[in-house]
Amino acid sequence: MSVNNEKKLAGKIAVITGGSSGIGLATAKLFVQEGAYVFIMGRRQAELNKAKAEIGKNVTAVQGDVAELSDLDDLYATVKSEQGALDIVVANAAIGKMAATKDVTPEHYDKTFNVNARGSFFTVQKALPLLRNGGSIVLVSSVANVKGIPSYVTYCATKAAVRSFVRSWAADFKDRGIRVNTLSPGPIDTPMLERNEGSKEQADALRASFVQMVPLGRLGRPEEMARTILFLACDDSSYVTGIDLAADGGMTQV
Repeated sequence: MSVNNEKKLAGKIAVITGGSSGIGLATAKLFVQEGAYVFIMGRRQAELNKAKAEIGKNVTAVQGDVAELSDLDDLYATVKSEQGALDIVVANAAIGKMAATKDVTPEHYDKTFNVNARGSFFTVQKALPLLRNGGSIVLVSSVANVKGIPSYVTYCATKAAVRSFVRSWAADFKDRGIRVNTLSPGPIDTPMLERNEGSKEQADALRASFVQMVPLGRLGRPEEMARTILFLACDDSSYVTGIDLAADGGMTQV
């Protein structure tokens, strides 16, 4: 929270997809602390209920999958009904299963693109009628958008697509004063690691391999990403649009 007690998001309305855990949940908590009302969307109702309880106030939880366009329609219908307008969109929902090229099935390919690329695109498109002029859109990409990672071929491609969307949208929405940026995290210690790897042992092995790639010698924390998203969402970054902000412990910079 702001040390001078001036809340950076006072009176703002925000949507955060993938808001029930990890980076999304940390961002929702920080946004509420900074004065916003947040709508979080996630696929798992039990996790949403837990997240809503943790956030505590000024939050509406909407169950849904960004790959299902009707679920996005329901999300924004809820925003319109409860708050009438919107100031900030954080498109954070994503999946990232490992699969080497030879092992990628059409089902794996379609699911990865439907959530990460298509889901992000329509999360933004469907927000536009509610988004106030001067609003901010933050898409969570990844260092994978500039890295070649053999076991994450489809994931890397979706994150490159997200980065490309942002360049075009920054130009497309400029007349409305809407800023659009990406955050590209490095490896972050979130529950998605264990969900994707299937076991704690596999997840721990992956964590160890990631640490070796990061100049700072550790994984990032969801709360660190939340503070970076806050920067992109609030007026601290009022002259920033179209960028890809790497918060990766130096992984792509050194």
